[in-house]
Amino acid sequence: MKRSIEKIRSEYQDAPLVELKPDPIVQFQLWLEEACRAEVMEPNGMTLSTLSEGGRPTARTVLLKKVDRKGFVFFTHYGSRKGRHLERHHFGALTFWWRELYRQVCVEGNIERTPRKESLLYFKKRPRGAQLAALASDQSEPLLSRADLEESFARLKRDYRGKEIPCPKNWGGYRLVPERVEFWKGQKNRLHDRFVYVKTKSDWLFTRLYP
Repeated sequence: MKRSIEKIRSEYQDAPLVELKPDPIVQFQLWLEEACRAEVMEPNGMTLSTLSEGGRPTARTVLLKKVDRKGFVFFTHYGSRKGRHLERHHFGALTFWWRELYRQVCVEGNIERTPRKESLLYFKKRPRGAQLAALASDQSEPLLSRADLEESFARLKRDYRGKEIPCPKNWGGYRLVPERVEFWKGQKNRLHDRFVYVKTKSDWLFTRLYP
């Protein structure tokens, strides 16, 4: 017998949140560190939501590679589907879900390209396989077969044996500059904790929300 999704329910059991830091970036960094210590699978995994050329919302999972007071940074092909969306609409959202800790963070704000220097610096830190993959993949474009992709990767691996792999011109970073950050923590009887930070001209406005 198939399991009814209507009956799927997890009951969260944890202490309520009492106090959060006044700066959402500091609070996020603390939660991220705790997710790492809890050995959450890819704690830097986040759902990136953008608007298509026609204004329809789309989403996919990407990896956070840097977070500081300037914002949240990830890297991709500029010609990818999400890259094309961001060229048209410069606003997006990030969602972090740390299941093992009953925690979620939602971030909204403008998204801008990082300076080329920053992209080049990160690209050099990537494993060679990941560098080659960036060259081999025409991300989001139609692919006739996986064999074609693997053949392209193998050819590039031969061509750059013993050489530095160049960062593709159409590859680099994006930074989401936060304007709204919401922290959620699951609690018993669906009486969850929700806190939101909204950016003002000089500081962050902090509010507790009904769950």
